[in-house]
Amino acid sequence: MTASGNRSFGSKGTAFQRLHQLLADTTPGRDAINMSIGEPQHSVPDFIAGILSDKANLFNKYPPISGLPEYRETVASWLNKRYGTGDLITADKGVLPLSGTREGLFFGALEARRRLSKDNPVILLPNPLYAAYAAGIVAAGCEPALIDAPASQNFFPDFDTLDKAVLDRTVAIYFASPSNPQGAVFDLVQWADLIERARTHNFYIFADECYSEIYRNTPPPGALEAARETGSADKVLVFHSLSKRSNLAGLRSGFVAGDPDFLANWVQFRNMAAPQVPIPAQYAAIAALEDEAHVIENRRLYNQKYAIADRLLAGRYAYQRPEGGFFLWLDVSAFGDGEAITKALWHEEGVKVVPGAFLSEDMPDGSNPGTPYIRLALVNTPEETETALARLNALTDRLAGRLADRPGGSAQPVSGGNS
Repeated sequence: MTASGNRSFGSKGTAFQRLHQLLADTTPGRDAINMSIGEPQHSVPDFIAGILSDKANLFNKYPPISGLPEYRETVASWLNKRYGTGDLITADKGVLPLSGTREGLFFGALEARRRLSKDNPVILLPNPLYAAYAAGIVAAGCEPALIDAPASQNFFPDFDTLDKAVLDRTVAIYFASPSNPQGAVFDLVQWADLIERARTHNFYIFADECYSEIYRNTPPPGALEAARETGSADKVLVFHSLSKRSNLAGLRSGFVAGDPDFLANWVQFRNMAAPQVPIPAQYAAIAALEDEAHVIENRRLYNQKYAIADRLLAGRYAYQRPEGGFFLWLDVSAFGDGEAITKALWHEEGVKVVPGAFLSEDMPDGSNPGTPYIRLALVNTPEETETALARLNALTDRLAGRLADRPGGSAQPVSGGNS
């Protein structure tokens, strides 16, 4: 792993802009099923509307950037129940509300560079990645250091291969568990190792834990859970949201918790430039964090769809049920690259997915680790999910037949080319 001076980093547009361009001249061959966007479709908790209505008069108030005291108390309590953080995180130490985690992840890069003041600063990020990470790196004027996260490593980087000279220039790492899109989960030993590296080389961990409550069987460990064992949240920031946990993507309510020194300084910058969370939304968030029944039901619905995937995808696309999240990350390289399969799946079967290359950045050698993959979001109904996965199988069965019928029976799979 080396830092990349690639001037085109983060400049190709979002995955969805690129998907629109890829499919612009293609019509769906059947009634459309959209599995491209990770936008929850399960029901909003039934108590949310009443709270927003009851507190509607507070929309005329400017929200405090640090959040309501009762909101911070609820977050600290939830973290303790979920991760056993104890007094590591309290209402007055180590909690800030965010207008969704995306803006916090973006602004965090600016604060990390400002606080650490390293020459030629670097930010690490496993590849594939969430677009907000790339935007933050570009805005902060840092070099990206892309780290491959291959299937052979359970879709996590091998941190032992990291260049120590680059680590010494590093101001932050973006790291998601469960990961997006692969759904892999970091364990406590791995978290502890990363925390030790961050403290040794003096950089911040931005732990994106937005999918922490969507898992198959076992709750994923968290960065603060590992930090608790050291007695300090130094260099550790975790980002959480109600978007996936509670199907409240439109509420734009999340929080960051962790390193109190970082947050005490960052809040001053945020008070000038960052969006606040409306007071009624904070009251709705309090209620959502205090209720686990809807989260359990949400998880049950996703796992019902993973059971369908287990049945239909067994033995195909290197499928393994992911430990967390709500995506499928499928290797379609036996039939074509991700772009070609995405276009064929839309044209022949009416199923919209995202090419893996659109969710990844090109590595310094020009390769893209997402090229063999497509990503599907299991946000639709079970019936739509079953139909979509059956259509994917039908497409690849036809493609396998077409490849076998070519002279020699060993022709290369089709390529989508550049878009």
